[in-house]
Amino acid sequence: MPVLHRAHNLLPLLASIKANSTLPHDMLFLVSPGDVAYRQALARAGVPYSVVSWQPGAADWAKKMEHGRAETVTPLLLLAADDLRFHSGWDVALHNAYHQYDVGVLGTQDMGNRLVMRGLHSTHPCVVRDYADCHGTIDDPQLMLHQGYDHQYADNELCETAMARGCWKFVPECVLEHLHPAWGKAKGDSTYLKANRRWRQDMQLFQRRRRLWRQGRAGVRRLT
Repeated sequence: MPVLHRAHNLLPLLASIKANSTLPHDMLFLVSPGDVAYRQALARAGVPYSVVSWQPGAADWAKKMEHGRAETVTPLLLLAADDLRFHSGWDVALHNAYHQYDVGVLGTQDMGNRLVMRGLHSTHPCVVRDYADCHGTIDDPQLMLHQGYDHQYADNELCETAMARGCWKFVPECVLEHLHPAWGKAKGDSTYLKANRRWRQDMQLFQRRRRLWRQGRAGVRRLT
């Protein structure tokens, strides 16, 4: 869970996870060095966290997710956030899909994004570690997420690349409700403003890079 300046989200998030989880899981919060309030809140709650070495500039989300991948060993990597409400059965649904389907990226239901509602995207996907480690992005096998985006569309590229490779499965029973201002479920703040500050440039980059996986260069059709 990459976080930035929303320490007030922590306790409701933890309560949501605790109330709606059945299976064992690990959490790792990824914190910016100057975010003292969040570090203090995590320490009080006794939740594992890692402080990254860079300031929250461009590609902070993607870099934090890569940092989390390097700091963990679990076979599944849920790219979560602190503005989520976990619904009952989310973990069982992911567990079952992981064991039933030979895929690399599992899409979760956020109850807001129109593409997600159609099963064509996931704002908070779950990535199979072997997929990330062995195949990576469309042009860099070492990276799980392309780091050229300021913030937006890194998740779109991850999902669409997995689809092009035949390694995508949407799991509608895994509901991670996104409490986002776009859906009227939260108030805007500086972190949301940062995420949107270069959305047009991010969209243009995504459109240029989209040709890479749409021109038959994805390479992988199944994980195994």
